[in-house]
Amino acid sequence: MSNSSFPTEFLLLPFADTRKLQLLHFTLFLGIYLAALLGNGLILTAVACDHRLHTPMYFFLFNLALLDLGSISTTVPKAMANSLWDTKAISFFGCVTQVFMFVAFVSAEFYLLIIMAYDRYVAICKPLHYRTIMTSRTCVYMAAAAWGSTFLYAVLHTANTFSLPLCQGNALDQFFCEIPHILRLSCSDAYLREVAFLIFSFCSGSAFFAFLLLSYVQIFKAVLRIPSQQGQNKAFSMCLPHLAIVSLFISNIMFAYLKPPSISSSSLDLLLAVLYSVVPPAVNPLIYSMRNKELKDAVRKLIWGMFFSTHKVFFTLQK
Repeated sequence: MSNSSFPTEFLLLPFADTRKLQLLHFTLFLGIYLAALLGNGLILTAVACDHRLHTPMYFFLFNLALLDLGSISTTVPKAMANSLWDTKAISFFGCVTQVFMFVAFVSAEFYLLIIMAYDRYVAICKPLHYRTIMTSRTCVYMAAAAWGSTFLYAVLHTANTFSLPLCQGNALDQFFCEIPHILRLSCSDAYLREVAFLIFSFCSGSAFFAFLLLSYVQIFKAVLRIPSQQGQNKAFSMCLPHLAIVSLFISNIMFAYLKPPSISSSSLDLLLAVLYSVVPPAVNPLIYSMRNKELKDAVRKLIWGMFFSTHKVFFTLQK
């Protein structure tokens, strides 16, 4: 196989051609990235420091925040750097790393959302057995399975994709390295192997998605049987944030990959990629803290503690 089958670098799709719009894009993405770092960082710190949040629900939320930080850090910093320095290039190794990390984090987030749906199902539909089913060991095993299986899944996907000869240039029609856009550069029928792998992944993901929908059907049936309005509100406050995150995450990905070719365009693909790769990590902390009183109180307590600690250090230095 010739060396030309493996380009030394790829060219990513820029968000804008003019310098002013590039700087505007950099500023916008910087704000989103800092919001994601702050929001997920506060959740990680609050769950780790507040013993009241040491429960299965918040353990999985802790893992979700880690995955959100990982996924947004895989794509956004490089996009910001390209806009700031007016370049489109990403090295071959950088592209391989980006594909691997993005597939690993996004896949792990999908399976973790399924696990979180099961946790809510057990908590609401089988409350008397919750402590015996969702033990600490069980939660750790489930989280480890999500992380470990998707790590292997990402290795297989990445190795399979970059083993293909690429001779259709090196320009990707996306702002980060994404498998479907890399496959378009292939000059061999071997790319059908990766397409078949993607179809198999979609089918298996659809089965898990069906399990998620079935879980929520059972959850809402159980919630509607709760006699008190206060009990229903508490149950909905546990489920609705998770359901909103699942809907935002899955609907954008499904539309991006299943939309008809007739409506496909670079600008639409770019917008959809932002919606499923950039927006969820930034808004997930806000969605989870809006109706969750325990988490909201823990974050508020953490912020006030940091505020008073900063003032105490400041006045000590003044003296």
